[in-house]
Amino acid sequence: MPYIEVSGKQIEIDEEGYLRNFDDWTEGVACAIAEREGVEELTRERLDIIRFIRDYYRRYNFFPILNAICKNVNQPRDCINEQFLDPVLAWKIAGLPRPDETMINLLRYGQTPT
Repeated sequence: MPYIEVSGKQIEIDEEGYLRNFDDWTEGVACAIAEREGVEELTRERLDIIRFIRDYYRRYNFFPILNAICKNVNQPRDCINEQFLDPVLAWKIAGLPRPDETMINLLRYGQTPT
Protein backbone atom coordinates (compact mmCIF):
# COMPACT_ATOMS: atom_id res chain seq x y z
CA MET A 1 0.00 0.00 0.00
CA PRO A 2 1.49 3.41 -0.94
CA TYR A 3 1.89 6.04 1.74
CA ILE A 4 3.33 9.45 2.49
CA GLU A 5 5.24 10.20 5.64
CA VAL A 6 4.26 13.23 7.68
CA SER A 7 5.84 14.04 11.04
CA GLY A 8 7.07 10.46 11.38
CA LYS A 9 3.63 8.99 10.67
CA GLN A 10 2.75 6.94 7.59
CA ILE A 11 -0.43 8.13 5.90
CA GLU A 12 -2.06 5.74 3.40
CA ILE A 13 -2.77 6.97 -0.10
CA ASP A 14 -4.05 5.08 -3.13
CA GLU A 15 -2.04 4.39 -6.27
CA GLU A 16 -3.02 7.80 -7.72
CA GLY A 17 -2.08 9.69 -4.56
CA TYR A 18 -5.55 10.25 -3.08
CA LEU A 19 -5.85 10.01 0.68
CA ARG A 20 -7.44 6.71 1.75
CA ASN A 21 -8.89 8.04 5.02
CA PHE A 22 -10.54 11.48 5.01
CA ASP A 23 -9.78 11.89 8.73
CA ASP A 24 -6.01 11.46 8.24
CA TRP A 25 -5.85 14.93 6.68
CA THR A 26 -3.89 17.71 8.33
CA GLU A 27 -2.22 20.77 6.84
CA GLY A 28 1.03 18.78 6.98
CA VAL A 29 -0.60 16.00 4.95
CA ALA A 30 -1.86 18.62 2.47
CA CYS A 31 1.68 19.97 2.12
CA ALA A 32 3.06 16.46 1.53
CA ILE A 33 0.43 15.71 -1.14
CA ALA A 34 1.04 19.10 -2.77
CA GLU A 35 4.79 18.49 -2.87
CA ARG A 36 4.22 15.02 -4.34
CA GLU A 37 2.05 16.63 -7.04
CA GLY A 38 4.62 19.31 -7.87
CA VAL A 39 2.92 22.26 -6.18
CA GLU A 40 5.72 24.49 -4.95
CA GLU A 41 4.06 25.95 -1.87
CA LEU A 42 0.72 25.91 -0.10
CA THR A 43 0.32 29.60 0.57
CA ARG A 44 -2.22 30.98 3.02
CA GLU A 45 -4.56 31.64 0.06
CA ARG A 46 -4.25 28.07 -1.18
CA LEU A 47 -4.81 26.67 2.31
CA ASP A 48 -7.93 28.85 2.69
CA ILE A 49 -9.27 27.28 -0.50
CA ILE A 50 -8.37 23.75 0.64
CA ARG A 51 -9.95 24.20 4.08
CA PHE A 52 -13.16 25.55 2.51
CA ILE A 53 -13.33 22.59 0.10
CA ARG A 54 -12.88 20.13 2.99
CA ASP A 55 -15.46 21.83 5.20
CA TYR A 56 -17.98 21.98 2.36
CA TYR A 57 -17.39 18.35 1.42
CA ARG A 58 -17.74 17.25 5.06
CA ARG A 59 -21.02 19.12 5.37
CA TYR A 60 -22.63 18.29 1.99
CA ASN A 61 -20.67 15.26 0.72
CA PHE A 62 -20.03 17.12 -2.52
CA PHE A 63 -17.44 19.47 -4.02
CA PRO A 64 -18.53 23.13 -3.92
CA ILE A 65 -19.23 25.21 -7.02
CA LEU A 66 -15.90 26.69 -8.05
CA ASN A 67 -17.06 30.32 -8.05
CA ALA A 68 -18.58 29.83 -4.59
CA ILE A 69 -15.21 28.76 -3.21
CA CYS A 70 -13.55 31.99 -4.28
CA LYS A 71 -16.40 34.12 -2.97
CA ASN A 72 -16.42 32.36 0.40
CA VAL A 73 -12.67 32.71 0.94
CA ASN A 74 -12.69 36.36 -0.22
CA GLN A 75 -10.47 35.76 -3.23
CA PRO A 76 -10.79 36.75 -6.91
CA ARG A 77 -13.48 35.00 -8.93
CA ASP A 78 -11.04 32.63 -10.68
CA CYS A 79 -9.02 31.79 -7.56
CA ILE A 80 -9.05 28.03 -8.19
CA ASN A 81 -7.58 28.44 -11.66
CA GLU A 82 -5.11 31.07 -10.46
CA GLN A 83 -3.98 29.04 -7.45
CA PHE A 84 -4.13 25.43 -8.71
CA LEU A 85 -4.87 25.43 -12.45
CA ASP A 86 -6.72 22.15 -11.98
CA PRO A 87 -9.63 21.74 -9.53
CA VAL A 88 -8.94 17.99 -9.41
CA LEU A 89 -5.56 18.81 -7.89
CA ALA A 90 -7.25 20.98 -5.25
CA TRP A 91 -9.61 18.02 -4.57
CA LYS A 92 -6.64 15.70 -4.05
CA ILE A 93 -4.73 18.10 -1.78
CA ALA A 94 -7.92 18.62 0.26
CA GLY A 95 -7.83 14.88 1.03
CA LEU A 96 -11.19 14.07 -0.54
CA PRO A 97 -11.87 10.52 -1.80
CA ARG A 98 -10.83 9.77 -5.36
CA PRO A 99 -13.48 11.19 -7.71
CA ASP A 100 -15.05 9.11 -10.44
CA GLU A 101 -14.69 10.06 -14.12
CA THR A 102 -17.99 11.94 -14.16
CA MET A 103 -16.84 14.16 -11.29
CA ILE A 104 -13.44 14.70 -12.89
CA ASN A 105 -15.15 15.87 -16.09
CA LEU A 106 -17.43 18.18 -14.12
CA LEU A 107 -14.47 19.68 -12.27
CA ARG A 108 -12.23 20.10 -15.30
CA TYR A 109 -14.72 20.93 -18.03
CA GLY A 110 -17.95 21.89 -16.29
CA GLN A 111 -19.82 19.07 -18.01
CA THR A 112 -20.00 15.34 -18.40
CA PRO A 113 -19.14 13.70 -21.72
CA THR A 114 -22.11 13.16 -24.00
